[in-house]
Amino acid sequence: MNLFYTPQLSGNTHELEEQESKHLVRVLRMDVGEKVILVDGKGGWYEAVIEEAHPKRCKLQINSHVLEFQPLTYTLHLAISPTKSMDRFEWFLEKATEIGITEITPLICHRTERKQVKLERWERILVSAMKQSLKAYLPTLNPPVTLSKFVGKDHPGTKGISHCIPTDRQKLTSMKRTGSYTFLVGPEGDFTDEEVKMAIEKGFEPYTLGSSRLRTETAGVYLCTAISLLSSSPTPDQSPPPKDGI
Repeated sequence: MNLFYTPQLSGNTHELEEQESKHLVRVLRMDVGEKVILVDGKGGWYEAVIEEAHPKRCKLQINSHVLEFQPLTYTLHLAISPTKSMDRFEWFLEKATEIGITEITPLICHRTERKQVKLERWERILVSAMKQSLKAYLPTLNPPVTLSKFVGKDHPGTKGISHCIPTDRQKLTSMKRTGSYTFLVGPEGDFTDEEVKMAIEKGFEPYTLGSSRLRTETAGVYLCTAISLLSSSPTPDQSPPPKDGI
């Protein structure tokens, strides 16, 4: 199945931009009559057929569409400090998109070593991961913001901060299912004591991610996975489905 990202879609026909057209014709060697899938990053999933296989302006006929294709059952906003290694942070962006995330904010903290970011490059990584994982929703990538500004804003649902300071912290399994989650993930070297105190004063609950000390990007992927599993598991008042033959 070949997916193509087209944020602006309307009508029954569509013309791919040059980059996507070239990939379709020159790389994938697709031709007239073959089927493709278009996604708009906002939940739209469009099934189309190639009408004209031109490497600069490939024309498609849209046959059917779904406006909200497999949406997440929750929202997850991670404010995460960019790592010194660009590769590691880009790995996080890719894996978080594949697992499921709705919003990402690069978080500038006291110990953040990389404060210059490449939003355009990161946006391309998100698009590629969305297509690879057969999703129709593109996570929102925000400009970098300082920790003080981020925690000073209103964030709905569960608010958490994960850190390694040996203080009382809750387990993720104790987290309430609010359907909306905002988590802070600190830099290499962790948050400072003052930053943790500031976040807690703004309503962010401290959570532990286990006994191991995780890298920043690993902690981000861990949270995406944990919240995905938490949101998909049955609630205590739900009975599990019966086994076959019972």
